[in-house]
Amino acid sequence: MKKSLQTLLMRCVIKKYGHFGYFFIIAFLFVLSCRKDQTSDMEPTPYNLEIPAHFPQMPIPADNPLTVEGVELGRHLFYDKLLSRDNSVSCASCHHHINAFSDPNTVSVGVDGLTGTRQSMALVNMGWQQFFFWDGRVSTLEEQIFHPIRDPVEMDNTWTAVENRLRNHDKYPQMFYKAFGEPGVDSVKASKAIAQFIRTMVSAESKFDLIYKYANGIPLTSNEAILFQEVTPEELAGYDLFMSLNGADCMHCHNGPLMQVQIYSNNGMDATFTDPGRMGVTGNPNDNGRFKVPTLRNIGYSAPYMHDGRFATLDEVINHYSEGLVYSPTIDTNMEFLVHGGVQLSEEEKIYLKAFLLTMNDPKFISNPKFSNPH
Repeated sequence: MKKSLQTLLMRCVIKKYGHFGYFFIIAFLFVLSCRKDQTSDMEPTPYNLEIPAHFPQMPIPADNPLTVEGVELGRHLFYDKLLSRDNSVSCASCHHHINAFSDPNTVSVGVDGLTGTRQSMALVNMGWQQFFFWDGRVSTLEEQIFHPIRDPVEMDNTWTAVENRLRNHDKYPQMFYKAFGEPGVDSVKASKAIAQFIRTMVSAESKFDLIYKYANGIPLTSNEAILFQEVTPEELAGYDLFMSLNGADCMHCHNGPLMQVQIYSNNGMDATFTDPGRMGVTGNPNDNGRFKVPTLRNIGYSAPYMHDGRFATLDEVINHYSEGLVYSPTIDTNMEFLVHGGVQLSEEEKIYLKAFLLTMNDPKFISNPKFSNPH
């Protein structure tokens, strides 16, 4: 039918305008073909995210696949201060690349110098997370990204204002078009792009990865086998302590290649709570003082520690679990040595445990140019 209509059109034009009309039709169809080719060229390019062999597959939402253009847009937005009300802070202001995308401050500073009450969590292997924020108030990365823009002590902006700034920007409209294959700038697309970028922040090239593979019978490559020779006896002793029920007893909350069990826990820091944690979301008294268990990956880069940043060093963290546990009605049952104040590590054992914890540092992650500021 389409071909017969084209033939009829050509006959009519030629009848009226002669052979000049014929050339006009050919030129018109050529332009249409070129426009079609240009449109197809604007299709976003699939992003090839390499998942480490010892990791589970990353659950990427069907409505937000990773694309080269989407990730690049997300990287620009992540570092852009125009997202905040007064153009003073960006996502990167509270999530520093060199600190494994955490904040070296106890709590982060937002617009007008205002501060929150919780420490900014490290953005590491976020594509595998099942819930977000210390209290788990949202279940998707895209939804999480909506919150800091509107938070009065973070960016204190509205998405309407952000959309207007992006639409009137000299580069962003075209970047959005390339990222999503259609014109239009809005908050949903902005959130999706930032989520795409954050999902590419995969950390899996640390000494710990070698130890994990070796301990779980996963074959090492020839290069990994050479690197494994650099793992020290102290680091291996620390790993044994970490995994031992009669040692440091850490594996209940920190396990697997992500070095994290995705649960909420009251880890014995206080007898009473000024911050209710998970209870602030659920209203359930049994959740009082319970917070999301964070990953230990890149732990040496992401001080200070705990939801309120109270511990400045890893030594303080180790001392807490060794002899500083405090009872409260909702304390995690995995704190099995509570009656003794903790697992009671010797000074030598503390040295070994710290040595193992530092094997989770991934130098390539904090220096990867793909994660750096593009502005």
